[in-house]
Amino acid sequence: MPNKQYQTSLFNNKTSERINLPDADIYYWSEFFDQSRGLQWFDNLVGRTNWRQETITIYGKQHRVPRLSCWMADAGLDYSYSNMTMQPELWSEQVLAIKSELEQKLKLSFNSVLINYYRDGQDSNGWHADDEIELGVNPIIASMSLGGSRDFHLKHKIDKQLKYSIALEHGSLLLMQGKTQACWQHQIPKRVNAEPRINLTFRTIYKNS
Repeated sequence: MPNKQYQTSLFNNKTSERINLPDADIYYWSEFFDQSRGLQWFDNLVGRTNWRQETITIYGKQHRVPRLSCWMADAGLDYSYSNMTMQPELWSEQVLAIKSELEQKLKLSFNSVLINYYRDGQDSNGWHADDEIELGVNPIIASMSLGGSRDFHLKHKIDKQLKYSIALEHGSLLLMQGKTQACWQHQIPKRVNAEPRINLTFRTIYKNS
């Protein structure tokens, strides 16, 4: 089990947890956003987002993705992964407000967000890395969780003995940067009796990558 190092965040004066894993640079804030505001955001996103259930092709067979999703980004920033391409929705007023606050606290900027809606414990996200070419080298991924808690698993791509798990709570933020995507995969497995959850993963797309 890797050791954990704690520090006072330079971003928002709240305590963050540095997840000390080799070949990774990951921080976790358990209460990054106010809980009541987060519940309001969750309810608004459920009812006002243009959710889609994508279809992916695996070994020649088509499968429905076990969650709903929405890709919001600046104009022209498509996103391709798992043999499918998502065209961006227009930024909603609420998501733009969340992005603005997030950027202010982290001193970073993003031009896109992938929003996933896990309706119940049967919805999931399999092993993958956010290492698509349009994300550039050593991408920064800011992953915000609203609603029910879900387990987040990590495993090293080379050293199969290196594994880690953390429960992503309502109002939390997980920041992955550095070599994390190059060296690690992650997943959201199924979870019995899980409450509905929305995950917003803010990122930057480079059109000329």
